Amino acid sequence: MLLHKRHLSAALLWLAFCFPALSPAASVHKIGPDLYAYISDNDASANSTFLVSDQGILVVDTGLNAQEGRKLLEEIRKVSQAPVRWIVNTHYHPDHIGGNSVVGPDAVVISTEFTRLRAAYSTQKNSVNETIGAKGLVLYLGGHEVQIYYPGPAHTMGDAVVYFPGEHAVATGDLFLNNSCPAMDDGDMENWITALDHMLALPIEHVVPGHFELATKNELQHFRNYLADVRDQVARMYRQGIPLKKIQASLALDAYKKFRQYPQYEATFKDNAAAYYRQLEKRQMQQH
Repeated sequence: MLLHKRHLSAALLWLAFCFPALSPAASVHKIGPDLYAYISDNDASANSTFLVSDQGILVVDTGLNAQEGRKLLEEIRKVSQAPVRWIVNTHYHPDHIGGNSVVGPDAVVISTEFTRLRAAYSTQKNSVNETIGAKGLVLYLGGHEVQIYYPGPAHTMGDAVVYFPGEHAVATGDLFLNNSCPAMDDGDMENWITALDHMLALPIEHVVPGHFELATKNELQHFRNYLADVRDQVARMYRQGIPLKKIQASLALDAYKKFRQYPQYEATFKDNAAAYYRQLEKRQMQQH
């Protein structure tokens, strides 16, 4: 859940030391016959999802660092001793890839090309990388189908979504944060909403967010509505020539008053409005 690239250093310090822990303890939820959601007890570290099969284990995101990776692996080992053969990294931010070398030192790492280039997988020696193509990637593991696809620029320029159709479950990375304002990278707000609409059209029962509690389609819909409300309000006032500060002061977002907000890390209503405002400015400049 990192910020705009110009704030990366400060964000890394935040992730390592400053984020308040809101969850009482790490928890593992069985969301399918062989599918599990790992909800981190450290909100600075990403949630994970793992699928156990007779061919090996697939893990989606591995946490902030080696310590968080060990915590995740410990929970995986309570379920299975099979090797971790595949790791999917939903995007390049360190809180999602930092445990790779501990969780699956010999695993094939699957990500978008953007993520692969940005991450450089410096945390994992001798890794084998698999890049998700435009049509996505489908794996069949022990009778389970895993669909991995790139929805286009959204939270970052290279997010990946992992859908488990047989289990009616999806791992979203930071395309969805449960009950929280996101910190926005150099993605695309409008396509982000389109990506969420695509997820909502799927027959899903379990949604593993990038951070915070395990969710259902209801929470995913609420988050999508939040982004759409920010988009619609900012776009309307932008077309009227209203400056950003007045737009921020005029936002009507009472329906989301329970959302977590972190002003020091640009993860607030006003920050999200500013991020989209900048996208509109950039788009306008490109048209001239």
